[in-house]
Amino acid sequence: MTSTPGPSQGRLPPHRVLVEPLLKFGPGAAGGVSPHPLRGLLEHGPYSRGSFGDVSVRVAIITTTQLLQRLRKFLGSLRQQHEPSDRRKYVPTYPGFQQVYGIDLVPAGDSATVLLDGNLADTGDGHQAISAALSSAIRSLEGVRASWDVLVVLLPASWQRWKVSADGAFDLHDQMKASSAPLGIPTQLLWEDSALSFRYKCSLAWRLSIALYAKAGGTPWRLYREDYADVAYVGVSYAIRGGTRDGFVTCCSQVFDADGGGMDFVAYDIGEGIDQENPHLTRDQMRAVMARSVRLYQERHAGNLPQRVVVHKTTSFRDEEVDAVFDAWSACREIECVRVQASTPWRGVQLVAPKPGRDGSQPDNWPVRRGTVQYLSGRDALLYVNGTTPGLASGSGNFYQGGKSIPSPLLVSRDAGSGPLERTAADTLALTKMDWNNDALYDPLPVTIKYSQTLARVIGHTSNFPDAVYPYRLFM
Repeated sequence: MTSTPGPSQGRLPPHRVLVEPLLKFGPGAAGGVSPHPLRGLLEHGPYSRGSFGDVSVRVAIITTTQLLQRLRKFLGSLRQQHEPSDRRKYVPTYPGFQQVYGIDLVPAGDSATVLLDGNLADTGDGHQAISAALSSAIRSLEGVRASWDVLVVLLPASWQRWKVSADGAFDLHDQMKASSAPLGIPTQLLWEDSALSFRYKCSLAWRLSIALYAKAGGTPWRLYREDYADVAYVGVSYAIRGGTRDGFVTCCSQVFDADGGGMDFVAYDIGEGIDQENPHLTRDQMRAVMARSVRLYQERHAGNLPQRVVVHKTTSFRDEEVDAVFDAWSACREIECVRVQASTPWRGVQLVAPKPGRDGSQPDNWPVRRGTVQYLSGRDALLYVNGTTPGLASGSGNFYQGGKSIPSPLLVSRDAGSGPLERTAADTLALTKMDWNNDALYDPLPVTIKYSQTLARVIGHTSNFPDAVYPYRLFM
């Protein structure tokens, strides 16, 4: 005997497709909006255009004697035009640094150039030799800090074997960030083989120019809100401080404005006794962490608090953690605690009407639309961050970032809070477009999660990283 499923049997709730979030470019009322980060920069200029005045972005250099001239030539190529040779549906022509950002990109001069011994990694422990030499070089540039804006480090391809230790305890990139961030020095690490010999010059110029502009203190774009949204976003992650044996854990959080600005890290030691496999905080610990985020937000907003606050993390919120969030942000009208999980067993295929003469729907040739929200319950939804984006390709047609594989959705679960779940999903989708260290349309994760994990990773590789508040650009 068979039966036909009723309205509540074998059916998922209806899905929604969110509008692609818009980005704000150009200064003030003269600026404009676009869903496409690169076209937005071309058409309107960066959000902070004009904030540098007539001053150029000045680049300090650390490299070897053998690579110095090649690096200078490479940086000079960022001032030139490049035509796209990959991702042509997405990447427009790069016209040159000054044409995009309204200011020039120039070397800071000999006083801001430090040359490393090309043979320093040939004897002893290469990991520590390179790390120590970089730390010393970075400290030496602190004395001429007023003469440059961003530091570019180019290392030889032969040093790649010292990039990460076999046991994973050492990571050269993270050690460099740990040395430079407490000094307030923004850095860009390049490798000879992956940068100087990269085939796709236009894509590299876009990616690197955006990063250098942001690290020098510029704002490429912000999120665009049609209605003023007085909301703050906080991302939380956990790390075991590198080199410790007692399970000493550090909690990392971030604070973001409604439009994605004001991005700052907070590193906060919370002590021992945390389950490393399934980390959660006590009410007192979470309250202390959130209290620092509250103070940081108020310092950035003349003592005011947002009407709404959204806290993101990748693990579920226990009741005592939720209580602590509400304790710290009690003056806010709305508070949401949201879990964002990247690894899920779910997959989706978009179906289209059958072709003439064929029965039943057929799988579409394109993946599920980006922004598709499939509700699982009143508090859980699948959000397809990766997917087809119509209308963004050059010419006409669809655009699918990556171009292959069936996209996997994020699982967005609201452990506390109220209001439309669609708004919670829309926030998450918008925050995937706020990584200024990339030229892509979006990232697989919202920046709240991605960059709290970045800070946690740096702390996990460093034994003496000080607790403090750090601008986002120091870890890009």
